[in-house]
Amino acid sequence: MPWSEAVTPVRMRRVAVVVPQTGLREALVRIAEQGCVELDRAEDAAPGEAAVRLQRLRGQGTPSGSGSAAPALAVTAPDLDLLDLRRRVALLAGEAQLEERAQGAVQQGEVAALAGWCPAAQVPRVADRLAAAGGALLPLPVPRGTDPPTLLRSGRAASFTPLVSTYGTPAYADLDPSWPAGLAYVVMFGIMFGDVGHGALLVLGALALRLGRPRALARFTRLWPFLAGAGVAAMLAGAAYGEFFGPTGLLPVLWLSPLDEPARLLAAAVVLGAGLLVLAHAAGAVNRVRENGWAVGLCAATGCAGLLFYLGLAQVSAGLLLHHQAWAVAGAVCAVAGLALVAFGMFRATAGGGAGVAETVVRLFDVVVRTGTNTLSFARLAAFGLTHAALAALVWRGTTALAGRGAAGVAGAALLFTVGTAVSFALEALVAGVQALRLEFYELFSRLFETEGRPFRPWHVPPAEPADPAAKVIPCSPG
Repeated sequence: MPWSEAVTPVRMRRVAVVVPQTGLREALVRIAEQGCVELDRAEDAAPGEAAVRLQRLRGQGTPSGSGSAAPALAVTAPDLDLLDLRRRVALLAGEAQLEERAQGAVQQGEVAALAGWCPAAQVPRVADRLAAAGGALLPLPVPRGTDPPTLLRSGRAASFTPLVSTYGTPAYADLDPSWPAGLAYVVMFGIMFGDVGHGALLVLGALALRLGRPRALARFTRLWPFLAGAGVAAMLAGAAYGEFFGPTGLLPVLWLSPLDEPARLLAAAVVLGAGLLVLAHAAGAVNRVRENGWAVGLCAATGCAGLLFYLGLAQVSAGLLLHHQAWAVAGAVCAVAGLALVAFGMFRATAGGGAGVAETVVRLFDVVVRTGTNTLSFARLAAFGLTHAALAALVWRGTTALAGRGAAGVAGAALLFTVGTAVSFALEALVAGVQALRLEFYELFSRLFETEGRPFRPWHVPPAEPADPAAKVIPCSPG
């Protein structure tokens, strides 16, 4: 897959389902089985017969487990009286959904048509399935003022999509930040949880999850690459720190020891944060241009102007630290130019006059303050990395102190090491996970998201078992 496609939502097509009225049910069943078409629904549609029966059954109470049964669809029209009599909640729920979709059909003569959305890559497959029912899937132009629904890509980045969807749904025109956000998360987690031994435990947990163990967590199986990535990042950071279940001396320090060089770790965390903010600003600039065009994207605080302002500040900082005056001056010019563009964009969005100037000044001040605080906020990577190292060191020192006091001391040392490692592992994994999520949401995603999209919700109802007698057509008795 090309890189450009990997960082964009799935391309959607506006489509029309056109079928003979006599084949509408069969076409809807085939669409529901495919599960990749989102059909428009009629507004204020009255409940159908199946929906009324289903509501009555649920109100009367149903056998244990049947009330929450997943909907299913009979291949051919079932007898609703029989479904009601046998309390077949799943089949009634499927029929109720089918009735609701059917009410959204536009009927002209002997033809019925429904509109909806479908991933562009799935259009040929769905068209083939409809053709077998005597229908067709026709492309339509996107209605003016309507954005397609957003579907984030599956595949290798699927384990990272919950990071994005928990925060919000990207607009259809925006970049899909799933895999860059996932990589940033595991890197930040690893810095705060740097220990080869603790990271190896996370990798083992990921392997167990991949194998479906424990079964109670089987629904989280698709997240195993995410957990494995966090474990590998923690192992790499731990190797750089020389930490293996604490400062045991089993590994050499390849870069720095957090407890011995906290200032150096702090500086590295802030520099890393600045780099991530530059990338977030760049992605935000692309999103603003895609959403509203260059006129808005150029002057937005989360657009090109904000990127220019932040790059200018970064260049000023680098020039001052390296004692390079020309760099600092050039950076100051870029920062001022970026801030001026931001101010222009903000003032243009106001009603003008003195009130508009006052509003612009206040909002501009907020942009400047947030830029500094967001950058310094990444110092928490170093702070929690130090906390993790301190807890591991405390457990290890207590273990070594007890180990030299005879057989009882060795037993106590083993118990202390086991319990202390378990407690510090659980506590620090939770803290590092939450803090990395906080940095992702407040510092990075706040620059990516300005408008929120609508998630793609395809209609999917599996067919009922062919052997189910309640799913078969039962002719109604005369009269």
